[in-house]
Amino acid sequence: MAIVMTSSLFRRNSLYTSKSLLSTFSLLCVAVLFLASFQLRAETTTGSVHALAMHGSPKYPADFTHFNYADPTALKSGELRLAAVSSSGFDSLNPFIIKGVAAAGLTLLGRSYFYDSLTTQADDEPFTQYGLIAERMQMPADRSWVIFHINPKARFHDDKPITAEDVLFTFELLTSQGHPLYAAYYHDVIKGEALDKLTVKFSFRNGDNKELPLIMGQLPVLPKHYWQDREFNKSSLEVPLGSGPYLIQSLDPGRAVVYERNKDYWAKEIAVNRGRYNFDTIRYDYYRDSNVALEALKSNEFDLRIETTSKTWHSAYNGPQFDSGQMIKEEIAHQNPTGMQGFVYNLRRQQFSDPLVRQALAYAFDFEWTNKQIFYGSYARTQSYFSNSELASSGLPSSEELVILAPFRDQLPADVFSQAYSVPTTKGDGNIRTNLRQAQRLLKQAGWTIQNNHLVNKNGQAMQFEIMLVTPEFQRMVLPFRKNLERLGIKVDIRLVDPQQYVNRLNSFDFDMIIGSMRQSSSPGNEQRDFWHSSEAERPGSRNWIGIKSPVIDQLIDLVISAPDRKALVHRTRALDRVLLWGHYVIPQHHSRSYRVAYWDKFSRPQISPKFALGLDNWWFKGDQSSTDTQK
Repeated sequence: MAIVMTSSLFRRNSLYTSKSLLSTFSLLCVAVLFLASFQLRAETTTGSVHALAMHGSPKYPADFTHFNYADPTALKSGELRLAAVSSSGFDSLNPFIIKGVAAAGLTLLGRSYFYDSLTTQADDEPFTQYGLIAERMQMPADRSWVIFHINPKARFHDDKPITAEDVLFTFELLTSQGHPLYAAYYHDVIKGEALDKLTVKFSFRNGDNKELPLIMGQLPVLPKHYWQDREFNKSSLEVPLGSGPYLIQSLDPGRAVVYERNKDYWAKEIAVNRGRYNFDTIRYDYYRDSNVALEALKSNEFDLRIETTSKTWHSAYNGPQFDSGQMIKEEIAHQNPTGMQGFVYNLRRQQFSDPLVRQALAYAFDFEWTNKQIFYGSYARTQSYFSNSELASSGLPSSEELVILAPFRDQLPADVFSQAYSVPTTKGDGNIRTNLRQAQRLLKQAGWTIQNNHLVNKNGQAMQFEIMLVTPEFQRMVLPFRKNLERLGIKVDIRLVDPQQYVNRLNSFDFDMIIGSMRQSSSPGNEQRDFWHSSEAERPGSRNWIGIKSPVIDQLIDLVISAPDRKALVHRTRALDRVLLWGHYVIPQHHSRSYRVAYWDKFSRPQISPKFALGLDNWWFKGDQSSTDTQK
């Protein structure tokens, strides 16, 4: 067995102190044998487990039979009809690459109807991964590696077994040819190896990345025998080979995709899947317009819709279907961190390079008026990148946060240490003269002045930019914001583009400002690199839309990733949050703490709802929905 980094261990333990070459050699031999024995014991006696928890212990024991939010007696029947809204439909069945628009129901980094992953996440725990393809896992206390023991029953849809070779092939394929997100996500993986046909080990750069064993479990496993002779980095509508609970039954390119429950699914009886995936088929129909989709829902063309527009929720979900009880309108609370939605600056644009300018423009957004007049008072103002969670910073920094931030004091605004961050507010009556005066003071401080009713810099260049939108509903919020910006002498264009163009421009950072949403989990980690790290600022397809390049933020991200326990994670995340907020990289907007769901009264669902998901995969039809095979 190979000895890893023995020389550094010798130096650290001062083994080079004997008085003779012979005794030194003897000590070295003993040390090598000891280390080899120690490593062997570490790898063989680290007990295999059914689940990996980020902090603490898994909620469910090894002999659990099903998640609490799933009902193992649920009927399996019928067709679930859903809607996807896109003016351009879809042109790809490969969700793992940057090219093309993948069909609904496939996945990028998450669960999928079509592909299984090594492990699956519980929706009632902040971050715990339970075995799926991998029936057992091993890792040492320092989390410097993880071993996955593949379930011998695991199969692809063609009934060929899933092996360690498939896992390693997938990892190499995704990190070399897949969406750039994968390379960032698995940045600290230094080695993958097959210990035998059904056992795979991943070794990590160091043990500081505590979540890496868990996110390795999120790796979807693709079949080597299918992909090795095909071009992976190419959007295609050829139906691929999967392994998940559903097969692709049919597709109408750009218009519809239908998934069929795989009645021979190898994992249908394991604990993490009991009571889930209860619909015989799942159909996504594409609609070019959200309003058309809503009318289709009311006409019983599909079954369920999650509404994201407050005006529509309050004004359009009515009629005889709702009055009679045939349709249900419900707000289902959740405990998800809501992250940050806001007007996102592209720092690659010179006019947004000065934080004073970015801070000034925030005074032109009148959230209180917008929430009252447009959103029916539905939203809470967002004041954190980790809103609706204990990870959000508030007030002045705590003593723990100050210890974290102190080494960077000279590189950060003084306000980080001395002031509580707060967004500009108004009375909500539409009069924002006070706010605009403050904006003018900040702009003047940054070197911008008014000439001939235009805001110009010292070189006479006028301030103007474009807000790119993909959702027409956002125009209601953007138009009043533009009007206020024009009062500051700023020319603003609003451009609505189709989804394909939007994705392409977003991936290449070809925009001035967008409305962006940075969703967060209850256990932030590696994905923070993709959002804010300098290495991702110029990588096409990364989610560092802002273009942040900050050594301080880079180091804070590393601290978040390496947090040894939940308490440290909370303090380190709050410190990162403060630095992001005082960078004025976005103009924060709002968030909601519930799912707004309208559906036809044909569903049953478990009495317990998951804390961190809607849990539609756990619902089922109340009775036999024209199924001839309800219990398989």
